[in-house]
Amino acid sequence: MLSYRHSYHAGNHADVVKHLVQVAILDYLLQKDKPFCYHDSHAGAGLYSVLAEQAQKTGEYQTGIDKLWQYQAASPALARYIELIKQLNTNDELAFYPGSPKIAAMMLRNSDSIQATELHPTDHPILASQFVRRRHSRIEHMDAWAGFKAMLPPLHKRGLVLIDPPYELKTEYQDVVAGLQSAYQRFPQATYAIWYPVIERSAVEAFINALVATGIKDMLRIELCPLPDSDGFGMTGSGMLVVNPPYTLATNMKQALTELSPLLSDSCEFQVNQLVPE
Repeated sequence: MLSYRHSYHAGNHADVVKHLVQVAILDYLLQKDKPFCYHDSHAGAGLYSVLAEQAQKTGEYQTGIDKLWQYQAASPALARYIELIKQLNTNDELAFYPGSPKIAAMMLRNSDSIQATELHPTDHPILASQFVRRRHSRIEHMDAWAGFKAMLPPLHKRGLVLIDPPYELKTEYQDVVAGLQSAYQRFPQATYAIWYPVIERSAVEAFINALVATGIKDMLRIELCPLPDSDGFGMTGSGMLVVNPPYTLATNMKQALTELSPLLSDSCEFQVNQLVPE
């Protein structure tokens, strides 16, 4: 399980949709003056070089951010996301891509808090070094689900919890369902954003059904698939299941994904569906 390194996958099409949703939710939370908490369950290293050996070996960033980072977007959510990427890349060459904790650090105010857990022994110290000087941050070398028990609820009574395990093991799907239930019991007023890969369609639908079966209300499904389903032969797309989404999120994502889809592939499809009402 600890073999997963996001440096091989940073900036791919799955990162694009995950971070697009993250940015839209954080922007909504930032509209109010009252501080909030951002909690990242599988935080990774925080910042990645797409010029490094790992990224160059897979070239996955070329399926995502490389296609759009210099694009002039019309939809506000997509434009905001691209703006953040440009802030890290001052030259004409794409060199860096931010992970979700780095995006949060770039967007949040000093009064907002950041919590993150990362279990990988190499990635955790890299991540922690980026938050040494930031007040109201807690970066733990800890299992994600133990982190929920140790760190939720936070002092701030609103926030975003991002859950994005690598799904290397089949048991991780069940772990996510149980983890969401545990976190939701502790922090029910938070927004939860759960990333999932599209590899085998039947497994995806079973996972979504299991999340719906928890009885938790107000679930929005956002999915982007640059490639047609392939019955288990590689990741063809990914999605975000959002609990307690901002009321603006569905409209914002429909606009953004309508604009984004043709940039990623000619056959790209997406869906934005309310699965469970409030």
